[in-house]
This record gives sequence, C-alpha cells and structure tokens, in this order.
Amino acid sequence: MNPPTAYTKTAYLDCFSGISGDMMLGAIIDLGISADLLSERLKALHIKGFELQAQQVMRAGIRATKAEVIIKDPQNKAVYLKDIVSLINNSGLDEDIKERSLKVFKAIFTAEAKVHGEEPESVHLHELGGVDCMVDIVGTIIGLKELGIGQLLASPINLGSGFVKTSHGHLPVPAPATAELLKGYRVYNSNIPFELTTPTGAALVSSLSRQEQEAAFTIKGVGYGAGGKDLKEQPNVLRLFLNDSESSYYRDSIFVVTTNIDDMNPQYYESLILTLLKAGAKDAYLENLIMKKGRPGIKLTVLVDESNLQDIFDIVFTHTTSIGLRYHRVHRQMLHRRNIEVETKYGRVRLKAAGVEGAVINLTPEYEDMLALSQRHGIPLKAVEGEVTKAYIKRHDRD
Repeated sequence: MNPPTAYTKTAYLDCFSGISGDMMLGAIIDLGISADLLSERLKALHIKGFELQAQQVMRAGIRATKAEVIIKDPQNKAVYLKDIVSLINNSGLDEDIKERSLKVFKAIFTAEAKVHGEEPESVHLHELGGVDCMVDIVGTIIGLKELGIGQLLASPINLGSGFVKTSHGHLPVPAPATAELLKGYRVYNSNIPFELTTPTGAALVSSLSRQEQEAAFTIKGVGYGAGGKDLKEQPNVLRLFLNDSESSYYRDSIFVVTTNIDDMNPQYYESLILTLLKAGAKDAYLENLIMKKGRPGIKLTVLVDESNLQDIFDIVFTHTTSIGLRYHRVHRQMLHRRNIEVETKYGRVRLKAAGVEGAVINLTPEYEDMLALSQRHGIPLKAVEGEVTKAYIKRHDRD
C-alpha cells in the first residue's frame, strides 16, 4: 500500500460567486485531479448507480470545469445521519478521509436539526442526502488529499439573494441551513437573484477551511469550478488558488483570550474549563498569579478559532466573575496531525499521529479509550499502552 499523500500545501478559496459542492469538485478537477481518478477512489464507498463527469464550459468569458454527478436510478429516499455514518465507516476509504467526510456531514445534520428544532439523529435529508451529495463531499476531500492540501483558507463568501425552492417550500437566500453553517464566517449578499452558496458548499467551507484577513502566498496554480448557471452579472465560478511552496509544518493563526480572576470560588474552574472546551476552545488552562496588594489570583487562558470567539467571550463573562478580558491573534506552526485507530487484543484505541513529510514524530493514544479498556479488563494503563504501541507498529509495517 502506498503511503498517504502528505498534507503539506495551502490553498485559498475565492468565493466571490459563492460555493457549492459541484463547484468545489470542479475546481479540484481543474487543478489536475482527473474525474476518472476520483471515480476510482470513490469505489471505496461501495455505492453504485452514479457516474462522475467533467467538461469544460464558459462562464462569462472564463473557462472552467463543470463537475456533474449523473444518477442512473434516482430515488427520493430519506437519508439519516446513521445511514451516512455506517456507509462511510464501513467503506474502504482511508481513515483521514473518513474523519473529514463525517465532519462535513455531521455539520450538515446539526445545522438542519437546529433549523427545524429537532435532534440530528431524527433529521432526514432530501436535497443534501443523495448520492450526488456524497460524491461531492467525499470526492472533494479525496481530491484535496490528492493535491496534498492540508490548509484551506477562504475569502468572504457571496451568498446571492432572492429565494430558493426546497422541499419545505420557497426559502430566502441564504437557506436557513446555509446561514447556520456559516456562523462565524464573513459573508455578504449581492444583488444577484440566485442562490450562490448552497448548504453543501457552506458545509465544505465551514468544516474544512478558515478565513484569514491576511492570506498572502505565491500562486502555483488556479482551478476554476463552474456553477450550473451562466450568470450575466459575473462569472459563476469558484477559484481555488494553490500555494507555490510546501512546508514541513502546518501553519495557522488562532486567538488567545486571557483574563485575571481573584474573587471566584475555585471549585467553579473545573466546570468552566469543560464548558469552554465543549464550546469549541482548542485549549483552556489556568495559571497562579500574585496580583496587586499581594492577592493570589488565577490567569485563565483560552485558545480559540475566530469563528468561536464570541461564544468564548459569552462563556467567560457568564461563568466567571471577570468583568473584562484581553484577546489577540497569534500565529502557530505545528506538526501535521491525523487521527488513526488501532485494534489491540483488549479493544480499539484512537491515536493522534503527528509528524512531518509522512514520518511520525509523536504518537499519542487517547487516554479515555485506554482508561475504558483498563477498567473493563482490570489491567494497568501501561499494559494497555504497550499493546497500543505494538498494534501501531504492526499496522505501520503492514502499510
């Protein structure tokens, strides 16, 4: 088995005419990943009755690639989250492809559930639930891996305007699920009476990318993915810029939020940290301080993406006695990370593998998984960890 493509490149989504699943797939094909290759990789899903086609089209004078999923036997079948989870988990896709695909679909179901006042497990999809959506999403993630793209940045997103016809009737643009998915992202409405950004496109961009005010890089290639309609006002295309340089490390930026507290019951901190992490904080930790007049205090630090910044502000003010906080953007340089699973004689354990250029430098088993196996079998944690290491080495040798 060939080693997985290294996620070492950066790409930039220029969403001046919105984004949809087929536009994203078209841009990837336009950058050189053939529809035939994607079709071959998609066989791992074990779904039949579709054909992925790509053709060159013109959109307001710009040549672009139009990706289209041809369904040979279309069915209006309701699709639930459990159906998609089962299909992806039982597929022959690489583990990192499974993980990213499930992230996108779970975002869709969560958004739809919130819009309709239901639980994600009870929501069923029609427009988003078909084979074409599966091909758009999983095909996009496969294509990003084939291109080696590990860092995806996005411009402000054009939503369009007007109304869109759905199974629930005519809904305003953006569709409610689209608006829910793009919380925390910079968007704008244009005077084009058309749905430029679809829920599938919104799920892809919000799950796989982040927005940066300063996205500077050298262009290596540009892929143009065509939308279905040729607009009079502007080219209906999605541009995908590929960065010229590769890096052994993953680079991004994140916000650091801090506040000093000297008048709060220390028993509240455990609940506070759990609430912050559940709300999307990357990390949250406490430091001891000596404040003015010799008073002991605590410094709370939270690391968070810009899209979750306001939620973190609300939690800090609601769950602590703080009346003010500080925040600033910092840049990070990290090892490339991926989640994998190994099967030991005691059970399955998830691991985080971090490294450069395909070489693993740090391997961290999930503590909760090992603790559960330790308690279930009545064995020390170190015995479980030893079996995890052996299982990983065996898997690595096999690959």
